[in-house]
Amino acid sequence: MIIILNEPNEEELKRIPKLYETDSIHLKDKLIYEHFFIFSSDWYIAEYDPKDKIMFGFAILNDDYQNAEWGYVSYEELRDLKVYGFEVERDMDWYPKKAGLIDRIVKAGGV
Repeated sequence: MIIILNEPNEEELKRIPKLYETDSIHLKDKLIYEHFFIFSSDWYIAEYDPKDKIMFGFAILNDDYQNAEWGYVSYEELRDLKVYGFEVERDMDWYPKKAGLIDRIVKAGGV
């Protein structure tokens, strides 16, 4: 099995709100708890379902800001993703912040 470099542990995943818990929060004010990346692709995670291992957040794939969007991603598929032998990494310097304060999300029109 392939794993995300510096994969979050269960305690770290538990701090992320469950799916739909932040529905009443405007996109620009949603807290982004995790950031995963590989090359020029980024996933900014705001919600997580531990049972089904589904995450909700904002994705920018291959620096394609025009098609970047809020949506769901399977945590297991993200963990298994491999590009040219490289695995998805977790941003170890990341701390929760509002989506409206993240330049790449703003540039992509995600807020």
